[in-house]
Amino acid sequence: MIGDDEFLQVEQVIERLMTRYPSVSPVDIEHTVRTVHKRFAECTIRDFVPLLVEKAARRDLADSTVPAAGDIVL
Repeated sequence: MIGDDEFLQVEQVIERLMTRYPSVSPVDIEHTVRTVHKRFAECTIRDFVPLLVEKAARRDLADSTVPAAGDIVL
């Protein structure tokens, strides 16, 4: 069972990532975080889930914001 504290912490993760990745749509950030959070739905130990969600979402967002080689203008 997921507690209210965990939901609050996940909301805080979304806010932090919106600040960290201002060029990414807030809708995309929220979708990424919620998708990652769902991966942990069956975990019985919930203490570190928000931390793991943030780490995985950061990785996913960083991978998606790296410009392609053709996008770099010199």
